Amino acid sequence: MKRLHRFVLVTSTAILLSSSLCAQDVHVRVSPDSTGTTSSRDDFPTIQMALDHAPDPGPGGRLYLEIAPGVYHERVIVTQNRPHTTFLGTGQKPSDVVITAAQNAKSAGGTFLSSSITVDGEAFQADNITFENTAGNTGQAVAISVRSDRAIFKHCRFLGDQDTLFADYGRQYYVDSYIQGGVDFIFGNAAAVFDNNEIHIIRPGYLTAQSRTSLDQNTGYVFRRAHITAEDLGDKGFYLGRPWRPFARVVFLSSEMPTTLSPQGWAPWTKGGSIGTAYYAEFDSRGPGARVGSRVEGSHQLTADAAQSFSPEHFLAGADHWNPIEEAAKLP
Repeated sequence: MKRLHRFVLVTSTAILLSSSLCAQDVHVRVSPDSTGTTSSRDDFPTIQMALDHAPDPGPGGRLYLEIAPGVYHERVIVTQNRPHTTFLGTGQKPSDVVITAAQNAKSAGGTFLSSSITVDGEAFQADNITFENTAGNTGQAVAISVRSDRAIFKHCRFLGDQDTLFADYGRQYYVDSYIQGGVDFIFGNAAAVFDNNEIHIIRPGYLTAQSRTSLDQNTGYVFRRAHITAEDLGDKGFYLGRPWRPFARVVFLSSEMPTTLSPQGWAPWTKGGSIGTAYYAEFDSRGPGARVGSRVEGSHQLTADAAQSFSPEHFLAGADHWNPIEEAAKLP
């Protein structure tokens, strides 16, 4: 019995050591000046080459792409078999590292194929990066598509016009970032919180086109402490959102509204309609656009207690009790 006990103890120790060895983080460098090739292990000239050929961190590990300043003219896909990947821009500011392309729905064969960057791997993170689509006012042209549960974007910029940010699936957290567009430029059906971001509209249009399809879905967009800014829109205004799907849900908490925001705040999907079963709400809106008494019929003004349920810690917790604020604090 003593020999069997010793064998079990040694075997268990070996398994634990093996697991710890498999769970090591991997750090690779990406730089336009790199001379790395597909056989490299830690130095690559493009982001996609790094994703395709960097070593696998193993279960519990994370792949860090430390991206040097430069403009990366490439379309990037973070596949499902690259979970736990982090993009770290090593410049002084987000504009120092730009991932950019210029496809639109017509040239790419559809809106969902136009993305400059597509993120499908779970627990993706990005810090100090710009994601861009330069197709301009040519129809749908996505800068980034995010289908990653427990995704975090910190100190990032998202630049486009129509359909800039496709926040489509999973729990997502955007903090201290800048998002720019013209029409429906934050859209999809993720459960996403936008915390302390500048949201900038460049022409008359709609900030959001959320697409919740059922009351049973724990999805929607929450903007907390947003600073909404706008170009000179002349005598036209813009709206906080319109419902892409019947049960769209968007909430603004303690956010700054500019004078160019339409007094109605929210718009139906088609002219002359209503917001129907969509859930549109505000709490403690501020600034010259906070004319809450003029908001469209069917929208809501929340109490402080009701607003608390939309905090990141509550809205994004899930069954695994994910704390996005705590995770984001670990990034630089």
